[in-house]
Amino acid sequence: KLFIATGKDEVFSLIQALNIQVTVTPVLPTTIKDDEIDIVIGALRPDLTSFMNEWRTIFSRFHLIIVKDPDLKEELKIPEGFNLDVYKKPDIDRVVGTSTSTIFSGYSCRYFGYLVSRKKYIISVDDDCYPAKDNKGILVDAVAQHITNLTTPATPFFFNTLYDPFTEGADFVRGYPFSLRSGVQCALSCGLWLNLADYDAPTQALKAEERNSRYVDAVLTVPARTLMPISGINIAFNREVIGPALLPSLRLGGEGKFRWETMEDIWSGMCVKVVCDHLGLGVKTGMPYVWRNDRGDAIASLRKEWEGVKLMEEVVPFFQSVRLSGEATTTEDCVAEVANVVKEQLGSKDPMFARAAKAMVDWVKLWKSVGYST
Repeated sequence: KLFIATGKDEVFSLIQALNIQVTVTPVLPTTIKDDEIDIVIGALRPDLTSFMNEWRTIFSRFHLIIVKDPDLKEELKIPEGFNLDVYKKPDIDRVVGTSTSTIFSGYSCRYFGYLVSRKKYIISVDDDCYPAKDNKGILVDAVAQHITNLTTPATPFFFNTLYDPFTEGADFVRGYPFSLRSGVQCALSCGLWLNLADYDAPTQALKAEERNSRYVDAVLTVPARTLMPISGINIAFNREVIGPALLPSLRLGGEGKFRWETMEDIWSGMCVKVVCDHLGLGVKTGMPYVWRNDRGDAIASLRKEWEGVKLMEEVVPFFQSVRLSGEATTTEDCVAEVANVVKEQLGSKDPMFARAAKAMVDWVKLWKSVGYST
């Protein structure tokens, strides 16, 4: 099983040449085709010319889904030469209805792209991010690295101190149980970014001039039962496996249009991590990097985000305590169970949690009616 888990052609050839009998059918490595991938971009600004041109050498190989923020009044400017579908407010209204389309405003417009995609893998990149360069000055192919993360096993049940053991130049360290070295399926890949770090508004306000310039050539599996503040800025996931768990639900009062003012993707990230832990799936973080430009005013956003900063002190212990039942065998089941626990344990503390629980249930219904249709 250990040799099979390497996913290497030469290892399979050796097994066959030596006539080694295996107790499981070898899973041969598969080559992911470009038409199995959708790039989802939420457009919060009208002119995407520079953004698209910077990504041209990478994005031109794939189908793109661009979702225009329904609140954006200006027409989008998109350069030619891409295979893409653009969804605007009338399209969103047509697919989900006018009463539901409001959930896709602001950064949440990306979730509509997740909903209407029919591809196995989704790469999601914000429109204020550009390709990064590694320590050798080579342009980072973020899509290729995300797919590598998703198509090699994750190891959430025992931490490997030499980072991702399935990365070239690494392996399992001494003492790592052989029974766990096959790993599990990786369902979510969380990339990082250079330049503007993903600080909250208070931290960014205190460190206004600080920039992230460290390119760390590493990928890690996030341990099971460990939460993390996932950001939708630069992620990839297996839509067929955990698509319904990435969802728009928690909204702060007076939530704005800047990253510091939103909590929705952080809530979604904790939901999807709980689901992955329950279903025995893996989450990786680290490479690939993107370069993120400055946008918004941290000082101006302090008042709006402070509600979210306080909220995390309740939300994190809650998600740490959530345990799903054995009857929850699908992602949809898991999301529905989490929603019920949110309603029961948090709903009475703040109406915002009750609304979030309802939004999660509604999202599962919407995914079943729209997300699986052809």
